[in-house]
Order: sequence, then structure tokens, then C-alpha cells
Amino acid sequence: MNDLKWKVCGSEYIHKGPWATLRYDKCEMPDGRIVDEYYVLEYPNWVNAVAITGEGKVLMVRQYRHAAEIVSLEIPGGVIDDDEKPEDAMRRELLEETGYQFDDIEQIATIYANPSTANNHTYCYLAKGGKKVQGQKLDEHEELVVEEYTIAEVKQLLFDNKIAQALHCSALFYALHKLGEL
Repeated sequence: MNDLKWKVCGSEYIHKGPWATLRYDKCEMPDGRIVDEYYVLEYPNWVNAVAITGEGKVLMVRQYRHAAEIVSLEIPGGVIDDDEKPEDAMRRELLEETGYQFDDIEQIATIYANPSTANNHTYCYLAKGGKKVQGQKLDEHEELVVEEYTIAEVKQLLFDNKIAQALHCSALFYALHKLGEL
């Protein structure tokens, strides 16, 4: 098999921010062609979880997403802090966003939002047996509503294209397969 990987000859940063960084790389392709400016968005890695309560309900969150200008129905998740382990980040996000604690949590997939332009990935989890232990503790610019659905309702939402976040749809399909629901 041919080696398809490009060699990075140099990089220059255009913007460095807390949530996104933009750089361009000068690259050499395997056949020697040069790509002078290949733009890469650097993001922190993310986590998300299909979270099922002890009563068998799937926790979903509804929130406004400004870039797309939509109110989006999603699964809980967020950014992994600097030196945080992905599973710890997922437990923290579940607690902050929903107030639920989960002891049974397993990674079911690692996916990329857009590997052609962004360097980060998302760890997807299946969390089961959640118990409500506190109220929400949201970030400064976070405002979301927690909703509960049956597995049958979540499947219908997916099939009706009512869940717009592609990374969350992927995690839901992985979880539904793991649960024997597909």
C-alpha cells in the first residue's frame, strides 16, 4: 500500500484563541508536490455520552447553537480540560449539565468532526444507571434544558432528522447498536 501521509515542512499560526486556533501548514505530498497553505483548525478534544438513567430514560439537552442559529437537541458533552482524562471529563460534563451521576460508563467510539480541516476528535460514551444527585452547574455562557426520552422516542427523533448535531447522531447510533436496539 502506498504511503499517503503528507510531510509537514512548516507551520504558521494565524489566530490562537481559547476555543479555536487557526494555522496553515506547508506540506509535501508523497509524490513530491508542495501544498503551500493548508489551513487547519485546532480545537480541544471533546466528549459526549448517551446517558441512560436508572429508570431507563435517555437524557438529552436542548440548547441554542449560535454559529448555526438553531436550537439543538443533543446528548450531554463538552470540552476536555487541559490534562483531564476523557472519562473524567465525561463524568464532569454529565454532572454539570444534567445533575446526574453515572458509575457505569464505557467508551463506545472515537470520531472526528471533520478530519480534513480540524485536528481534534470526540470520545463517545455510553453511560447507564444515572442517578440525580444535584442541580445543574452550567458554564457562564451555557443555557440548556434537560429532557428525558425513551429509547423508542430517541430512535424516532433520529429517523425524523430531529437531532442536527452529527457527532451526537453518530454516538447515538453506536449506543443503540451496543444496546441491541438497531
